[in-house]
Amino acid sequence: MTEQGVRWTAEQVLALAPDAASRKAGSKLGAAGPWSGTGSSDEGTVWGLCKGSGSRPYQTIVDIANIAETAGPAYKCSCPSRKFPCKHALGLLLLWAGGDGAVPVADRAPDWAEQWIAGRRRRSADGQTGGGGSSGSGAADPEAARRRAERRAERVTAGATELEQRLADLLRGGLASAEQAGYGLWEETAARMVDAQAPGLAARVRELGAIPASGPGWPVRLLEECALLHLLDQGWLGRERLPDALAATVRSRVGLPASADGPPVRDRWLVLAQYDTSDAKLTTRRIWLYGAESGRTALLLSYGAAGRAPELALPVGLTLDAEVSAYPGAGQLRAVLGERFAPPAPAAIRPPGLTTAEAVARYGEALRDDPWLDAVPVTLERVVPTPAGDSWQLADADTDSALPLTPAARSRPGLWRLVALSGGAPVRVFGECGHRGFTPLAAWPAGAGEAVALC
Repeated sequence: MTEQGVRWTAEQVLALAPDAASRKAGSKLGAAGPWSGTGSSDEGTVWGLCKGSGSRPYQTIVDIANIAETAGPAYKCSCPSRKFPCKHALGLLLLWAGGDGAVPVADRAPDWAEQWIAGRRRRSADGQTGGGGSSGSGAADPEAARRRAERRAERVTAGATELEQRLADLLRGGLASAEQAGYGLWEETAARMVDAQAPGLAARVRELGAIPASGPGWPVRLLEECALLHLLDQGWLGRERLPDALAATVRSRVGLPASADGPPVRDRWLVLAQYDTSDAKLTTRRIWLYGAESGRTALLLSYGAAGRAPELALPVGLTLDAEVSAYPGAGQLRAVLGERFAPPAPAAIRPPGLTTAEAVARYGEALRDDPWLDAVPVTLERVVPTPAGDSWQLADADTDSALPLTPAARSRPGLWRLVALSGGAPVRVFGECGHRGFTPLAAWPAGAGEAVALC
């Protein structure tokens, strides 16, 4: 049950938006003007009618009552938008989060909302009691699964062997040939890796294609990435000789699927950050968690088809009483969210902070377990965002060291939010530290206060 006294902040609501356009549009609907018939229940459902361009208002309802058991809030709106949540759901949640009586507690929901709520409760009950009626005939055949895994491993091995030959040809002909060949060479090689059922290798090959002629020093960057790709190839080809944890990391980097097999860890998990990255086919959502008792940091990944936000959505700055299970692999932080025992709630939790020098050292240590790691999650203690020529950096307030921000971080609106939050004073910042620099994802003001999302 969601307590009505626990109100989300506007930042936590807007962190659920699938993109910047939805965030902006939802913010405009977070006022009482376009809304009528709003209400909420003690169980944590919120509903309302939003005036649109047509003659009939849009019927919007949000259910956070079962957020402890589902992937996140559930939304229903009669608008034609294919985004989840749509701008009307965001606006309704913002109105509710304001806590000024614009969304009063009601004895019962209107019929159109009650039907949807009852359906959700019924489906939830069916899922908990095994109402799907699955039979044993659908169980997987272990022997068939083993044969499929062997066939795929053979294809990946053939692809890795071919890729080794192509890398050798590139170095034999000189890196200048990569600039002359253009992107087509890399795209064709990536397609071969897709045919070999090695999507991880395909993705790295495509990244190589963007390096030639990308600016001063590109041959050095190309050589470095080729070396990492060669190392991954050799890791796969010699995986039987690797320690189990490192072999699992190699399989993951090549692109083979794995299941979370770590023991469930129950903790109060602080939702540190949530952000999406997209390509032509897929939207990937990354959610960082920090365990108050275990001190562990965990990464949740979820996916959605291009143009659609993934289902998993958690409010940044709140904590979850939940279980988390880790995926296999040396130095891997990816995990899966298991059973949740209570809805998200505020808590005065902050992860311990490091100096900028300690953050760099942590990344270096992580590379020993996973040489292909782009960045590690760290929290910086007492840093000040300062200009550095045409760029920005986070300067350690107590030492003479600093971390440059990544190009991606410098182009995000979150940078100016961080600068405003700091006002020239030290702040605590959570983000990802890697070879390209530091990407801020959340920050805390001096003294008390909840996390402010920067992504």
